[in-house]
Amino acid sequence: MTEPQEPGYPAEPSVVELVSRLSEQVSQLVREELQLALAELKQRGKRAGTGAGLVGAAVIVAVLGLGALVVTVTSALARVLPLWAASLIVGCAMMVLSGLLGFIGAGEVKRGMQSMSEHALSSLARDVQTVKESAKR
Repeated sequence: MTEPQEPGYPAEPSVVELVSRLSEQVSQLVREELQLALAELKQRGKRAGTGAGLVGAAVIVAVLGLGALVVTVTSALARVLPLWAASLIVGCAMMVLSGLLGFIGAGEVKRGMQSMSEHALSSLARDVQTVKESAKR
């Protein structure tokens, strides 16, 4: 059944053994790629969390400063308009600015989240495609 091997040469693995090795290696590669993608997402998540905390603190300080500016602008307008008209003008201007900033910010968050997951998935897909091409040879 098996041919005698010359001394010093290892026996070539059988097709069954090669297929078994391939299956194990593909499974290991997929597991390692998933672990790498998870580690990358965790690292980015930590950075994003720290950044979000700092942005939150900045927002609180900015809101307090903005409140002082609103009172200043309203008081200045109240010198030439009735107080209710000055307050209405300043309030409407702030609502327009708030809507504009919220719209732009939501678009940026959406775009950022897509690029994070697309990077990890494209790397995994590329590895799977490479393994498939190697298996066809």
